[in-house]
Amino acid sequence: MNEQNPYEQLGVTEDASFEEIQQAKTRLTQEYQDDQRQKEAVEEAYDAVIMDRLRLRQEGKIKVPERIRFPERAKPAKPQPPSSSQGTSPAWLQRLLDTPSRNDLLLSSGISIVLVAITLSSVDSASLTLGLGFAACAYLLNRKEKRLGRALIISLLSLLVGFGLGATLAPVVAAGMPEEQFTSLAALFFLWLASSFLR
Repeated sequence: MNEQNPYEQLGVTEDASFEEIQQAKTRLTQEYQDDQRQKEAVEEAYDAVIMDRLRLRQEGKIKVPERIRFPERAKPAKPQPPSSSQGTSPAWLQRLLDTPSRNDLLLSSGISIVLVAITLSSVDSASLTLGLGFAACAYLLNRKEKRLGRALIISLLSLLVGFGLGATLAPVVAAGMPEEQFTSLAALFFLWLASSFLR
């Protein structure tokens, strides 16, 4: 393979495009993946071709396409239409929803799991865990936007919705669990949702 010129080693012509040269190198590298000597020969041939192309370009013997020489003249890309998910929900809802980072989600979930465990361990601790859940929700929301008033209002609304829904469903769904405990768990769930997915 070494007696050939670098273009022949790669199996391309001297007027091959850069993309064709790269494809040939990739193909040969995969073909000789178990033969280190051949792979090195392919790499050397590729480097020689690239250096030859650079020399020819500097000498003005290769015409560089206009789109590469003058990228600022390229036509601007057409703007992408908004995705259907953004177009279907109102702007106020998009401003309210948040996609949490992995760390934020782990933090809010960890706090919620601890509070749920405390609630399940003792019926008498329900009011304590709701207070702690409200404080954690307000803290986590304030941490995102640095707007304490808004964080307190969202936390309070989440607590009330969760408490109301839990109290409504407890007689039907609680299945042997004290209603106060079920209601507290529902409220903690809504506080977790708010602290994780709202801003």
